[in-house]
Amino acid sequence: MKRVFLIVLDSFGIGQMPDAAQYGDMGTNTIRSCATSKYFQMPNMQKLGLFDIDGVDVNGKAGPVGQPAARIARMTEASKGKDTTIGHWEIAGLVSQTPLPTYPDGFPKEVLDAFSEKTGRGVLCNKPYSGTEVIKVYGDEHVKTGDLIVYTSADSVFQIAAHEDVVPVEQLYEYCRIAREILVGKHGVGRVIARPFVGENGNYTRTPRRHDFSLVPPEKTMLSHLSEAGKDVIAVGKIYDIFAGAGITEHTYTSGNAEGIEKTLEYLKKDFEGLCFINLVDYDMLYGHRNDIDGYAKALAFFDEKLPQIMAGMKEEDMLIITADHGCDPGYTVSTDHSREYTPCLMYGKNVTPENLGTRETFADIGATVLSYLGVPGEIKGSSML
Repeated sequence: MKRVFLIVLDSFGIGQMPDAAQYGDMGTNTIRSCATSKYFQMPNMQKLGLFDIDGVDVNGKAGPVGQPAARIARMTEASKGKDTTIGHWEIAGLVSQTPLPTYPDGFPKEVLDAFSEKTGRGVLCNKPYSGTEVIKVYGDEHVKTGDLIVYTSADSVFQIAAHEDVVPVEQLYEYCRIAREILVGKHGVGRVIARPFVGENGNYTRTPRRHDFSLVPPEKTMLSHLSEAGKDVIAVGKIYDIFAGAGITEHTYTSGNAEGIEKTLEYLKKDFEGLCFINLVDYDMLYGHRNDIDGYAKALAFFDEKLPQIMAGMKEEDMLIITADHGCDPGYTVSTDHSREYTPCLMYGKNVTPENLGTRETFADIGATVLSYLGVPGEIKGSSML
């Protein structure tokens, strides 16, 4: 009974891609920035071959082992973009030739007018903003008026922040569904995101009840091919939202990395045949976007510490794949946005022969590898790495 555990370390980039300048990301290198922290320790990932991957540079903090325990590769993003949706879709075999729309000057009047008409509420902000700063600046006015805080970022997102005492969470989710129905076609952003918060003046904080409402992938991904072939497709964390549920047979949300790892350990003990697709979001959400180098390094060390437990739970025919969806360099002070970087891929299992495959042309090779390993045919981009 073959199983694949595909873990995405959200935003764990390993150095700028050749076209990084087109995205304003020259000099970005997430792993190198993290290695400047005294908390950076990844001995178990080192054994698998993380530091043997092409171009990985951690300023001498760790080095290659020469004979990695895993099959390794440096992954190139072929899609136009650097956001979560585009990155995960490409991992699953869908290469996006055109970037999803972004709104550096805010959303157009026709979008906001339609949104206000259907929700019955006004709109505040309508600019790119830090999620923690926007509630500091607009929180009081929102609480006073009931108007919704709408903001975006460098990514293709329409975010709605609302105080849980002003707009109950389920109502906020409904407003997001309304926005999702409006934001299609040329305004088809990758994600509409609910951002509930609590607290009082000067002390507003976001809650863990964030929820993403994504576009449905425009083509079949490996997830649909697997589920249509009768395989299990289990989504852990925000994977279900990223794919709008398409091709997923079972899902569970998590509150962060620790719970995501615990859920992974639980699924290792269960009987199923197919894919368990896990996203560990804290690297990006809590540390990369906040330029928190030490926090990011600690989170990487925590995963590395848990890795032997994950590997010990693997069965004879299991394969573990560890990768990322983009970069988010915590040491890049020019911006707190995602960065256009290569990502690592490490494949481990008793049936997987260790080898350095160099640099691959697309993240989609991961999706093709999963289909190949599980014996499921499917027309997706990418080539198997087995």
